[in-house]
Amino acid sequence: MCKSPLQSRLQSAVHHKHRAEPLYVTPCSPYYAVHDFGDLTFKHLEKDEHFMHVPFPRTVGRANQLLSGAVSGAVGAGHTCIMLGGDHSLAIGSVEGHAQQCPDLCLIWVDAHADVNTPLTSPSGNLHGQSVAFLLKDLQNKMPEVPGFSWMKPFLSARDLVYIGLRDVDPGEHIILKTLGIQYFSMRDIDRMGIQRVMEVTLDHLLARKRRPIHLSFDIDAFDPSLAPATGTPVNGGLTYREGIYVTEEIHNTGLLSVMDVVEVNPTLGATPEALEATTSLAVDVIASALGQTREGAHIAFPKIPEPKEDTELRL
Repeated sequence: MCKSPLQSRLQSAVHHKHRAEPLYVTPCSPYYAVHDFGDLTFKHLEKDEHFMHVPFPRTVGRANQLLSGAVSGAVGAGHTCIMLGGDHSLAIGSVEGHAQQCPDLCLIWVDAHADVNTPLTSPSGNLHGQSVAFLLKDLQNKMPEVPGFSWMKPFLSARDLVYIGLRDVDPGEHIILKTLGIQYFSMRDIDRMGIQRVMEVTLDHLLARKRRPIHLSFDIDAFDPSLAPATGTPVNGGLTYREGIYVTEEIHNTGLLSVMDVVEVNPTLGATPEALEATTSLAVDVIASALGQTREGAHIAFPKIPEPKEDTELRL
């Protein structure tokens, strides 16, 4: 099977966890003109001691600072930006860069995990499980000063965040979600309510007061591992293909998608070529549907039904 250009770039961009690739797209109904903004390659700092039990804080902080500038530049130039990761710690820089240009943004986090641990609650210390904690103003007095992140300050209110697809939430994260009153939908909620109702509540919660830019941060492990096996922290019982694509279709239909992250596709964890192919193909479908490709198919719009003429051929 031939890979799409985006699928090939996705595999290239995520082949190493210290690399991210921002793309920006210019609306051109019904398609987008895609401009490759280039890879950002992040160097591992030689002197980067653990902070508490958090590994490589300065390296991750510097990487996110670079990514923040790239995303801010793309959004500031009027483009819709797609960031291909990499692990989910890269969302720190992606969302922060977006907020530089759109301080009133709202965030939809599609993931099996809440990624809202602090260094004081995290069982592992891994920063990809703490991304949201760096963003939330409501946690400002609960977060220690992590080396490498002095360049940013929290800016997002808990009411401007919605989670979809949660099914592996740590105890410390659970108390944060409940204490801050963050709107979230676990897989049990999705089973009970249906994905259509989940998206209705999500968009009403975020947009009822004001229509504003949406930042979609989509972790491929939100899907069931049978669909997306090439990822680092798979959890059984995830989104079906139809549920995941419905999420992105509904976000596209708002006309407010401004930045999208697609993260945690890891080619090194594909046990077979077929597993890698399935995961990257799924990621491409997620991106395409967020940008307007429908399950009816993507077609060029005709102003009217063409009519044959005697001296010309009918060309569809």
